[in-house]
Order: sequence, then structure tokens, then C-alpha cells
Amino acid sequence: MTGSASPAGEGVPDSAGKPAPDSAGGGEPAPDSADGVARRTLLDRLAAGPSGMASVALQVAAAEAPGGTPPGEWTAREAVAHLAAVEAAVFQARLDQLAAGEAPMWAWTEPGPLDTQETATLDGALGTFAALRSGTLARVTGLDEAGWARAGTHATYGRLDVAGLLGVVVDHDDEHLAALEARVG
Repeated sequence: MTGSASPAGEGVPDSAGKPAPDSAGGGEPAPDSADGVARRTLLDRLAAGPSGMASVALQVAAAEAPGGTPPGEWTAREAVAHLAAVEAAVFQARLDQLAAGEAPMWAWTEPGPLDTQETATLDGALGTFAALRSGTLARVTGLDEAGWARAGTHATYGRLDVAGLLGVVVDHDDEHLAALEARVG
């Protein structure tokens, strides 16, 4: 999976007659271009992840009897604490490698729930996840074309540029959200 920018439309004037940026010139794609819309949609999905998870995790926690988590499943708090751990140890770390200009090779990494004082409660885990996701968004919202084009190679997914990596982030959110949703019927 890659999220490479398409060369279609590079240098073509927009409706105001201003040339669209090309990958060599930096800048961002026109907001109404395919890349601009796709990135905005991706960033919107990233931003919505913590609130969507909070809504479902709170429902699951309210329905869970003490010790009533199905065997092999995480509690709602543990699932959210896991998302926080992955956000920091995997996704932000990889974005930081790309920002440093590296072309890293990544192995599959799946940390367990983040075990800190802040994540000891569901509310704390939700707050930690939301704060970490804000940090992820801060890392990518100001990227120019060269920033979006930076890439690493994942052992499972292959070449991932920034958009491809963020696609993995939202897919990971969706996977855990669906698992919790299945428990509230």
C-alpha cells in the first residue's frame, strides 16, 4: 500500500489562474485536487479517531461486568491504552524517522496496552490517546509535498509514504473500534 502523490495536474493552473505546485517546487496540492481531498479526508479520519473510540469504549465499559471481558479480549481501557501505545511507539516514532530524512525499514510492531498512571483508568487512557493523536496530527498538518513524499519500507505493507502510513493508522483504529462495537451489539 502506498499513498504516493499522483503527477496528474501538476503545474496546471487552478481556477484563479495560479499554477498548482509541483513535487519539485514544494507546497501543498490544491485543496480541491484529488491529493488535497484525499489528504483532508485522511486527516479528518485521524482527528475523529479518539472521539469515535471514546463513544464506543464508554459503552463497552458500562456494559462490562467486573471480570466479564471475554477470554482473550482486552477491556475497553486496555484497548484504548493499546491505541495510545501504538500511537507513540509506532506511528509517531515512524513519522519522526521520516521527518529526519531517513528511509527506514520497519518490522511489524504491536505493543500491548500503555501501562502508565495516566492510562490506569478508561478516562485517563482516552485522554492520553487523544493527546497523542493531536501530536500525530501536528506532525503532518504542515507538511509540504516533499514531506508527504517521504517513505519507509514496512515488512508487511511494503513502501509507505506519509499518507500510506497514516492509512495504516486509521485502519488500526477501525480494527479496534469494530472489535469493541461487536461487544455492544
